Amino acid sequence: MASSDTAQTVAPMKVKTILVSQPEPKVENSPYFDLEERQKVKIDFVPFIHVEGVGSKEVRGQKIDLSEFTAIILTSRNAVDHYFRIAEEMRFKVPDSMKYFCQSEAVALYLQKYVVYRKRKIYVGKRTFPELSPLIKKYKNEKYLLPSSDKLKPTVPALLDDLGVKWKQGTFYKTVASDLSDLRDVFYDVLVFFSPSGIESLFKNFPDFKQNETRIAVFGNSTIKAAEAQGLVCNIQAPTPETPSMTMALKKYIKEANKK
Repeated sequence: MASSDTAQTVAPMKVKTILVSQPEPKVENSPYFDLEERQKVKIDFVPFIHVEGVGSKEVRGQKIDLSEFTAIILTSRNAVDHYFRIAEEMRFKVPDSMKYFCQSEAVALYLQKYVVYRKRKIYVGKRTFPELSPLIKKYKNEKYLLPSSDKLKPTVPALLDDLGVKWKQGTFYKTVASDLSDLRDVFYDVLVFFSPSGIESLFKNFPDFKQNETRIAVFGNSTIKAAEAQGLVCNIQAPTPETPSMTMALKKYIKEANKK
């Protein structure tokens, strides 16, 4: 995957095609579909990364005994799925007394796939991990398990240490690069990234990638840093006060680039 070797002109070239490095939205009213229709561009969705579960043997190798924990910290739907998968593989019956601390309402609602919601002790944060911290702090005597991926944000362990609670992190699943070989001879005007892992996947699949006239859209400071570390120029950035979402940032850029 690469763009043409033509030198970058002063005025941005028109945007006709966009590749979003995530799965296609399942909801019909996604702002991406609206963007595609209103701005007359073609948007494709290809996940650059995917999640693979870690086996129970590897989890045991991390010296994790599920029976030792009285509370589970769940930061994502993946964490929910893989905690209960490992519990099943280990033939561990999760006790009714288990407390669940969910980072967001979406995670808490997803938990209903595995437990009867009204009969469990479930504590829900607003959206971010720091917003969940005060709830964890209220229950200092619990022993917490944090099932996560191998790409855990360093702020999470730091916050848990600051709370002074007993906790242990377990890698229950891993974020790995997807096979993008089908895209080798496909070219897009804009590539959209949401995580450093997406940038890593791009260069793992295409070590000789050259940006040239391809515009790079990035979401979040960590993604910007990862892109710039690879020598990429971030032409479109979100969130900003003016464009808090990626679709808004794309719309603003496209309107400017395509007006001529």
